[in-house]
Amino acid sequence: MRRPFLKMNGLGNDFVVWDAREAPLRLSPEVIAALGDRTSGIGFDQMITVERSPSGADAFMRIHNCDGSEVSACGNATRCIGRLLMEEKGVDAVSIETRAGLLLARKVEDGPRSVTVDMGEPRFGWTEIPLAEEFADTRAVELQIGPIDDPILHTPAVVSMGNPHAVFWVSDVDAYDLDRIGPLLEHHPLFPEGANISLAQVISRKEIRVRVWERGAGLTRACGTGACAVAVAAARDNRADRTSTVHLPGGPLTINWRESDNHVLMTGMTEVEYEGEVDFEAMTFTRTGPGDAELDAAAPAMETAL
Repeated sequence: MRRPFLKMNGLGNDFVVWDAREAPLRLSPEVIAALGDRTSGIGFDQMITVERSPSGADAFMRIHNCDGSEVSACGNATRCIGRLLMEEKGVDAVSIETRAGLLLARKVEDGPRSVTVDMGEPRFGWTEIPLAEEFADTRAVELQIGPIDDPILHTPAVVSMGNPHAVFWVSDVDAYDLDRIGPLLEHHPLFPEGANISLAQVISRKEIRVRVWERGAGLTRACGTGACAVAVAAARDNRADRTSTVHLPGGPLTINWRESDNHVLMTGMTEVEYEGEVDFEAMTFTRTGPGDAELDAAAPAMETAL
């Protein structure tokens, strides 16, 4: 009843990763939530299970939020799993099957821990997001929170990146209590499957600041699909260029909404925090191996010739 795992993060958006390609692993929502608890468990935003791909991709990635709910997409996790598979196979690109479709990850020149993922095409139709009622133009839908004559937030852009996103344009992302507002908007009746809620502050045509309340996970340091949704919504509304840097609390992501095929490319750093093992009978975990930071610290310093 012991099982090894990796703790990883993409810009602080953190995950527990299980390799279930040889030995299947299915955990109940209650067990996932217990492991995800940051006080009594390991603590994470999402749990990732790497499985064999039914379609012949390099792997299938199953995603659960820390509350135990299963979701279709997670951009930062896709970059992390892409890195692991590329390192394992000794290749520069891999394919990852998800419930949201087939995603492609590749190495970039920034270093072996920086990964680009092709997140596919954004979806704008109200049934694709989905919304509970019809909107012909999803660049700004009728939704507000607060008094009718003086709303706190209003008229978000909505888009799907394999999961539903609502983007509110603000002048200062830090001026709002997203811990309080996020749950209200996540579960608004307009979103039958819930929604990820982003506050976006356009700095320039190429720079956007973002904070995200993630569906099923809460306030997060980074959300890859959220960064993609914001960048696409900004370009679609001519607020920014099709290539922009999205600055999240955990760090920057470069998003390119490619004109040639309408696909969204996301590039950013990944990190292995540590190796661990869970004892499911005792519901305890231990660290068993180092992460990137420890390995970097232990690496011998390079001598420079005088």
